[in-house]
Amino acid sequence: MTLQEPSNEELRERVANVLGLVRDNALRAEREGRLTDEVVTALNATGLHRMNVPHRYGGYQTPATAQVEVMAALAGACGSTAWVEAIHQAGSRIVSLFTDEAQDEVFADPDVRICGAFTTTLTAVPTGGGYVVNGRCPFNTGCRHSRWDVMIATTAPVDGRPPEPMWVLVPLAELEVLDDWDVTGLSGTGSNTVVAHDVFVPEHRTLHVLPTLTEGRLRSVANATDPFYRIAIVPLLCATSSATLLGMAEGALSDFTERMHHRGIAYTEHHAQHEAPVTHFQLAEATMKVACARHLTTHIARGVEADETGRTTPTMRDRVNARATMGYVARLAREAVDIVGSASGGSSLRTTAPIQRITRDVRALSMHGLIAPTTNLELLGRSLAGIAPTTPFV
Repeated sequence: MTLQEPSNEELRERVANVLGLVRDNALRAEREGRLTDEVVTALNATGLHRMNVPHRYGGYQTPATAQVEVMAALAGACGSTAWVEAIHQAGSRIVSLFTDEAQDEVFADPDVRICGAFTTTLTAVPTGGGYVVNGRCPFNTGCRHSRWDVMIATTAPVDGRPPEPMWVLVPLAELEVLDDWDVTGLSGTGSNTVVAHDVFVPEHRTLHVLPTLTEGRLRSVANATDPFYRIAIVPLLCATSSATLLGMAEGALSDFTERMHHRGIAYTEHHAQHEAPVTHFQLAEATMKVACARHLTTHIARGVEADETGRTTPTMRDRVNARATMGYVARLAREAVDIVGSASGGSSLRTTAPIQRITRDVRALSMHGLIAPTTNLELLGRSLAGIAPTTPFV
């Protein structure tokens, strides 16, 4: 497919044009446990998957603030769709750090979809010219429609060197995908477990995690001097993850604001919910929480964008703060959704009511290991107390 590189505004318009389709397919995606083929095809046609692909392959290298706007809009229509796309974006950005040879393979199709997971459940044993990978890797979001999978394997000890985590890049066709995604939230993401059975991964399709995260090392020669790819990767993931949470909360608030004009409050004299004082309080409180979540999400994205353009270099405190801010966005989004969900009445218990799906999806995403508010606030607290982070994922 040949797509002319759009301006940031044109990209947002392309995505806006398919939001109706995304929204209409949200319930079906939830019930089938994966995005529908129609939605995947429509999103592909927007060029969305090129946001983190290098220019030399026809990619857009879209600034973080524009990516956040796109992801929030998608999440307002369907949280599962947005989270799948957030993972695809992360996959493209990580692959851009691999060797140029690996990128030539993957980005031969600039609209390629790359799934992945950060869980370290695979093992990698060195062999001639690469590694043999084995194990089960759960939570591979979007794997049903992906061509490549970027996962973390733990290397076997060699010559006295301790094991260490390493990204491995594997074609989905070489992996077994289990039909085990049976969950109560983000059901439409198709985050199935994949299994590697003696899969050979050539050395050029590997990337050691710790030097990449803590020292900013790239294996790519072509991208080595490009500030867009020299940034700390975790804050970008924080920005797009926050945008997904924000968008779901905005979607819930929008749905509630529309419904309250067409229903009363049962067993009261309030025949129009929007006229009731209690509704005014609920609406105002939820709106303020969502506004705070948007402000914080934008703050993360602007920090990433300043790093992308070489204007700033984030300190460790900045990076820890990005994770803590994302965790706080998760808390605010969940609180806002809880408020409007509780105020939506018994009629909203129907499975076709968007607020039901959004409530489950926000709760599920806020439990993600990288996003969980308590974990991230603890991480910030350690930093404020002068204690080093307990994780390289900052």
